[in-house]
Amino acid sequence: MIPIKYNTRNLRVRWVTTLLTVVGTGMIVWSSCLLFSLVEGLQHSMTVSGDPLDLIILRKGSSNEVNGGYAKDKADTILTLNGIARDEKGMPLAAPELLYIPVVERNDGSRTNIIIRGVSAASRALRPNFEMIPGQGHYFTPGRGECVVSRNVSKRFKGAKIGGLIKVGDKQVYRVVGLFTASGSAAESEVWVDIKDLARDIAREGSVSCVQLRASSQADLDRIKKTIDNDTQFKLEALREKDFYAKQSATGDFLKVAGTLIAVLLTIGAMFAAANTMYAAVGARTREIGTLRALGFSQFDILVSFLGESILLCLLGGTLGLLATLPLSAFSFGMSNFNTFSESTVTFRFGPLVMGVAVAMTFAMGVFGGLFPAIRAVRMDVIKALREL
Repeated sequence: MIPIKYNTRNLRVRWVTTLLTVVGTGMIVWSSCLLFSLVEGLQHSMTVSGDPLDLIILRKGSSNEVNGGYAKDKADTILTLNGIARDEKGMPLAAPELLYIPVVERNDGSRTNIIIRGVSAASRALRPNFEMIPGQGHYFTPGRGECVVSRNVSKRFKGAKIGGLIKVGDKQVYRVVGLFTASGSAAESEVWVDIKDLARDIAREGSVSCVQLRASSQADLDRIKKTIDNDTQFKLEALREKDFYAKQSATGDFLKVAGTLIAVLLTIGAMFAAANTMYAAVGARTREIGTLRALGFSQFDILVSFLGESILLCLLGGTLGLLATLPLSAFSFGMSNFNTFSESTVTFRFGPLVMGVAVAMTFAMGVFGGLFPAIRAVRMDVIKALREL
C-alpha cells in the first residue's frame, strides 16, 4: 500500500489548490449545517414543550391557542375534574391561560407580533424546567402590571431588559422584573404576565384561550380527555400536549425537506469541484503514477491512494465548516410562526442531526469527487506515463 504521508505531502506541495478546495468544501458544509441547526433548534423548542401526561384544552375545531378561546366558566369546571395531578401544596396542576398577540418594537426599530401569555399559578409547574435565572430579577407579582421574559426576548425587544417597560398597546405596558429560562422550549418566545392583569387590560375578563393540565396517570389522562371530548356541554377538545406541538412544528418539517434538498444540491456541486481538483492532480502527476506502477504498486494501491487523498481533502473542508458553525450556538434569532402569526425565538442547535449531515456530506464529496479521477489514474498506460519523464 502507498503510505498516507505520500498523499499528505502532495497536498502540502499543491497548497494553493488544496487551500481553495478546503475552503470551498468548508463553506458548503457550513451553509448546510447552518440550515439543519436551525431546523433542529425549531424542532427542539417544540419537542421539549410536550409532557406525556399534559393536556391542552381548546375550543373544538381550533388548531391553536390563538383561535381556541372559550368562556371562563367552562375553564373553572375543567379545574374540578377528577384525575388532575396536584402539587406539593395540594393545588391542582391546571392553569387557565390567555393569549394576546400585539405588535411590539424590536431593538432595531422594526416591529413584529409577539405572544403575551397571561398565566395562572400552576403555569410554571406545567412548563419543562421553567426557572428564574439566578441574579436576574424575580417572578412577577399578580396585580402589579409586571412581567417576566426569557433571556432571548430580553435581547431582541425594546424595553425588555429588567426594569424596562414593554409596550403592548396604546396604553398597556408591563414592567420587566425578571428573566427566565425553559430549556429552549416554546415558552422562551413569550412574555409572561398575570392572567387577571392581561384580561383586564384587553377587556377579556370572561374568557380564556386554553386550559393546560397534568393528569395523575395515563388512565386519568384518557378519562379526562374522553370526558371533555364527548361532553356536548363543553364543546371543547382535549389534545395531548405532544400531539399539539407536533402539529405546530409543520414549519420545521418544511425547512427539513427544503434543507435536505439544498444540501443534496450543494453536495453535488462540491463533488464536481473535488473531481475537478483531482482530475487536475492526475493530469499533473502522470509521471508519478507511471513511476509508482514501475515500482510495483498495483492498480488497486493507486486507486485507494488517490481516493484517500480526495477523502482527506474533503475531510479537512468538512471539519473546517463544522467548526465554523459551533460559535453560532450562542446566537438566536426570530422567525415567523405561521400558526400564531407571531415571532418565535429560535436558537441554533448542533446535535446529532447536524453532525450527521456534516459527516455524510464530507464522505460523499470525498468518495464521489475522487472516484472517477482515481479510476482514470489506474487506467493509465505505464509505458506512456514513463515517457513523460
